[in-house]
Amino acid sequence: QYPLYAGPPIKYHFIFFWAVAILEKTGVGLDWALNSLSTLSFFALLLAIYYLSKEIFAKRAVSVLACIFFLFNGSLSFLEFFKKYPLSFKTLSDITQNTVFPSFAPYDGSKLVTGFWSLNIYTNQRHLAFAYASFLILILLIYRAHKKVNRLSLNKSLILGILLGFFPFVHLGVFAMIESSLVILFLLFKNIRKKLFLIVLVSTIIALPQIIYMGGSNQTNFFHPGYLIDSLTTASFIRYWFFNLGLVTILAPVGYLLAKRKQRKIFLPFLSFFLIGNLFRFSPEIAANHKFFNLFVIGANIFAAYSIYRLWKYKTLGKVVAIFYIFIMILSGIIDIFPIKNDVYAEIKDGKNNEVIQFIVNSTTKDSVFLNSSYIYNPASLAGRKIFLGWPYFSWSAGYKTDA
Repeated sequence: QYPLYAGPPIKYHFIFFWAVAILEKTGVGLDWALNSLSTLSFFALLLAIYYLSKEIFAKRAVSVLACIFFLFNGSLSFLEFFKKYPLSFKTLSDITQNTVFPSFAPYDGSKLVTGFWSLNIYTNQRHLAFAYASFLILILLIYRAHKKVNRLSLNKSLILGILLGFFPFVHLGVFAMIESSLVILFLLFKNIRKKLFLIVLVSTIIALPQIIYMGGSNQTNFFHPGYLIDSLTTASFIRYWFFNLGLVTILAPVGYLLAKRKQRKIFLPFLSFFLIGNLFRFSPEIAANHKFFNLFVIGANIFAAYSIYRLWKYKTLGKVVAIFYIFIMILSGIIDIFPIKNDVYAEIKDGKNNEVIQFIVNSTTKDSVFLNSSYIYNPASLAGRKIFLGWPYFSWSAGYKTDA
């Protein structure tokens, strides 16, 4: 069950947080349990970006740049920052003391640059880094197998299929992206088609009961072109994505054109996420489609990094332009680091020091459900009990009928 919406079967992928709970149950502090797994997952994601980039282009510089572009997003949100804090002798302190993301659409009233490009999504959605890392490692293994077929035996394919089959409980959205990518690579990589077919077949058979158990999202209007763009036109589409992706919109296509034919193929699954996210709606909250775009950007950054690498080779002028492009690509990310660094710090009494929590633990059974009067850090939640309705945004976006 979803602890913030007691009763119906869980609609949310829970494995990461289940692992955190198991660690806590063994005696690890909740902070260490959550943050250690989060740190390892984020580190694994960086490693996956590095080694996938290296496998595709065999250039360490491309791998390092791809990681830098991931850490420091390339959106044009810095323009909003400098509107509020014009360039001056105080600019450095304005950046380092900033506590608010310059752009945080659709939640800050603006309608252009979204809040999904900073590392904030990884500090909030702790399970996301692990899911993305798993996806990139899978793509890396398949790309290697495509180059050297005997690296992926039928037995290994079967094991991969079984492991991927349990992925809906890890991250349902990323599982959908994994399956769609396998279908695309099945069409592109003719020399390993049988093995890819086996992976898809086994993973789908195992995953189907999990998907049925979690059920649908109770949302309508599956076809939803334009994502968060109001008054969708060709001009508004180009403007929206140029401001959200910045120079990636130019450098990634250039890197794609400069790449060899085999290298280009690996970009197509990532490109499909951009198309899917702009065409369809998978949950009541259309903003949740950001998961498609974040993974797309990771792939696009690899080709943007290759574009910069090639530009660097054009003597002095190429190096100057490359440095300028890199600066523009990471400026918003640098600014976005400080609202995370300067985030508020709050203390909450743990169970042993909170009389209400102790009362609940000692006086109620573990399957009790509380008709709660508060949403966040409710004593019943902190005592490990389910509550009737938690913070509605979480439950609503997961597909529960919170309005009713």
